[in-house]
Amino acid sequence: MHDASIVVARPAAANLLVLLFHGVGSSAANLVPLGEAIAQARPDAMVASVDAPQASTLGSGREWFSVLGVTEQNRPARIERAMPSFLQAIAHWQQAAGIAPEQTVLVGFSQGAILALESTQVQGPLAAGRVIALAGRFAQPVRRAPAGVQFHLIHGEADNVVPARFSVEAAAALQAHGAQVTLDLLPGLGHGIDARAVGLVQRSIASR
Repeated sequence: MHDASIVVARPAAANLLVLLFHGVGSSAANLVPLGEAIAQARPDAMVASVDAPQASTLGSGREWFSVLGVTEQNRPARIERAMPSFLQAIAHWQQAAGIAPEQTVLVGFSQGAILALESTQVQGPLAAGRVIALAGRFAQPVRRAPAGVQFHLIHGEADNVVPARFSVEAAAALQAHGAQVTLDLLPGLGHGIDARAVGLVQRSIASR
């Protein structure tokens, strides 16, 4: 595991594991405030902000995969190469917390949300019981809706990096596959996380 990951909260007896995954060119430290808000909402949750394994090709921060020259055609292959490390990170923290996948929540922003969403499309054991995607998207059309996984999609309507239509389309596709999915679109929010988004994440996790 990359050693810059940050444990935001570690209760004596955790009943829930919440893992935060940052965007490209960012780092685990950037999502610590969100993690602290989550810990306030769920004092029984272990919360960790996970640092991506590679130095970003953008010049600063970290990344799960490079976005230099990325296209709709080559993005899936890049995610496929990144997925083993992503799943390994989840398994590492589940083992550290003593928490099963069913009691694990993945909270991703941008590239972190893409990996979190795409992890639900991988054939094999369940990685997490809930995915909260902020300003995210699927890299490919939804292929499956694993039983027991809940989805919460949060997106700024003014996002010009990952347009909100990707979350709208994902919600419809997940529903068509029989998934439990919630979609919240935030007027005026660009590619970021504001107080409204933080509140939605808190309420989503508090209700689990």
